[in-house]
Amino acid sequence: MTYRARGVLILFLLSVVAALISGRELFANLSYFWSGLFLLSYVWSRFSLRGIEVSRFPRSSRAQVGQLFVERFELLNKSRVPKLWVETRDESDLPGYRVTAIAIGLGLRGPAQRGAHQAVNVAAGLGARQLRTWILRTLCTKRGRYSLGPMTLTSGDPFGLFPVRKVIPVQQHVVVLPMIVPIQGFPLPSGRLPGGEALRQRTHQVTPNASGVREYAPGDSFGRIHWRSTARLGRLIVKEFELDPLAEIWIVLDAQSSVQIETSPDPGIQQVGIGDEFHLPPSSFEYAATAAASLAVHFLLRDRSVGLITYADQREVIQPEFGEAQQWRLLESLAVVNPEGKQSLAEVLKIEMPRIPQGATVIVITPSLDPGVAEGLRRMAHAGRQPVLVLIDREGFGGEGGSDELAAAVQHARIPVRHLRYGLEIETSLNSATSLPTRRRVA
Repeated sequence: MTYRARGVLILFLLSVVAALISGRELFANLSYFWSGLFLLSYVWSRFSLRGIEVSRFPRSSRAQVGQLFVERFELLNKSRVPKLWVETRDESDLPGYRVTAIAIGLGLRGPAQRGAHQAVNVAAGLGARQLRTWILRTLCTKRGRYSLGPMTLTSGDPFGLFPVRKVIPVQQHVVVLPMIVPIQGFPLPSGRLPGGEALRQRTHQVTPNASGVREYAPGDSFGRIHWRSTARLGRLIVKEFELDPLAEIWIVLDAQSSVQIETSPDPGIQQVGIGDEFHLPPSSFEYAATAAASLAVHFLLRDRSVGLITYADQREVIQPEFGEAQQWRLLESLAVVNPEGKQSLAEVLKIEMPRIPQGATVIVITPSLDPGVAEGLRRMAHAGRQPVLVLIDREGFGGEGGSDELAAAVQHARIPVRHLRYGLEIETSLNSATSLPTRRRVA
């Protein structure tokens, strides 16, 4: 019961008392009026949301930082009783919830209100069996997994005495993937076959390294058939393949919480973004996640197998694989990872290096100034891996300097370094760097 309803009830009681004391017909008529208004409003409100259904249809269950997430909503009155007004309030936790409502068909007669993480639309004069449709567009500004909803339907009587609410729980989620920037100048790393011989690890995948032939077995792909041997022997012969060390790339993302820097945006510095509207926030980890996602897509599109290592709140390792499925796997993992790790990058490299095969390329992305990082990369290079350091400049994000000293120490060991600086486009930083040193491939 609202304050208005309490006021009407008080006026009814006063009218009854006045009618009993004075006996005047005016006060009796007022008591009838207030009681009728009270009962009519109550009954009206009980039926105001009956037969009302709302449905949401997101264009996709995935979105991307810097792009619009589009949803279509349908509000249907299935009853034969017209509704005076119905308010829909969407309380999705998607950051930067910026909404534009567009009426389709009969449209919305009430404007869309904009608020933090809320979208309010008012449909006025919803007739019997009538459908209203509108579109919400949200600019995605932060990676993560977010719920779509809950939604609250609100209606009531014409006098606002008994508002009625109905909550529709969360039924869908959206994953906001990291922003992807085009990379052109990052060279394809050349692998090195250990000992001058192919890796003796058989695989079911088709790779450039064919190691021999065998008889056909049920389940073998027809693409593996060696037709010359089949014609010569008169029976189906298939090729055997070995793993290709040239195609294995590991991305190591530093998620240690103590080395990350995040500051408020500086309006005097041009930030990295897509188009003229969105810019990446001045967060070292957002830059790192964007660089990791962009490099992963860059190499996967060139038929390289890519894996991921990161120690956030827990250890997460995605083994290197090819293809589109691996791309979505890596992007969804990078979408939800947060800088909550406790272990330093030097410890991570020490733990994971024995699990990385020789000849593989390891791309390390970090804002750390720990000298142990340079030592870990040197040990990795001496052990037959090919490290590449993507170093995030801390000073540009408001932290202490020292990135140049660490980069010089790493470059002294002939390990290529790329700098990511706040205010400089990520694609420019990754493209304009010293090329990977040429390594001699042993046939």
